[in-house]
Amino acid sequence: MNGKTVFIIEDERDISELIALHFRKSGFIVVEFSKGNDFLDFLKKKKPDLIILDLMLPDIDGIEICKYMKSEILFRSVPIIILTAKSEESDKIIGLELGADDYITKPFSPRELVARVKNILKRYDSSQERKTYEIGKVLPVDLEKYEVYVKNKKVHLTTTEFNILKILLSKKGWVFPREKILDTLWQGEKAVIDRTIDVHIKKLREKLGEAGKFIKNVRGVGYKIIEE
Repeated sequence: MNGKTVFIIEDERDISELIALHFRKSGFIVVEFSKGNDFLDFLKKKKPDLIILDLMLPDIDGIEICKYMKSEILFRSVPIIILTAKSEESDKIIGLELGADDYITKPFSPRELVARVKNILKRYDSSQERKTYEIGKVLPVDLEKYEVYVKNKKVHLTTTEFNILKILLSKKGWVFPREKILDTLWQGEKAVIDRTIDVHIKKLREKLGEAGKFIKNVRGVGYKIIEE
């Protein structure tokens, strides 16, 4: 799990430090938060691979944070483990119904928590592989649902426009010649010319709005998609 980032949202410092210690020993990058608002502010800078969320926070109810994460297209795929002193079944059900992936009640074993996180991340890695992409934190793309969003607003693309975007996303920063895009989409049909790609790219950029800037024209060659 080297390189995976875990955000810990826990106001009890000794518990947060204990969790962080075990995760760092297991090769995780850890960021700790004692307040929910600090976590939400930091989300503007970095998206975690998983969050460990205490429900009893001094400023925001953990349930509200869970609701927010699962309502935002940019963050709904982030796994959540709820960590709390509450043991009532109703609290567990609420958390799980909101989209939390697991629920651990204090007191707990840090080693068990690490093991559960590893298992959840393995499941997410296998299920999300080549199914979703994200560019510049404003352009999430779901390949299974054929859905594209710009700042949480769904963008309606034609099948051809979506497939062109999918090709460019398959290798971010890689320049795809017009001929390559043509061959992939139309499999060498002679009636389709290079200019067709330029027209589709133009329409694609227009529909993506501010996110259209990520699609770059390499003069005389083709197109690529990059993050700025």
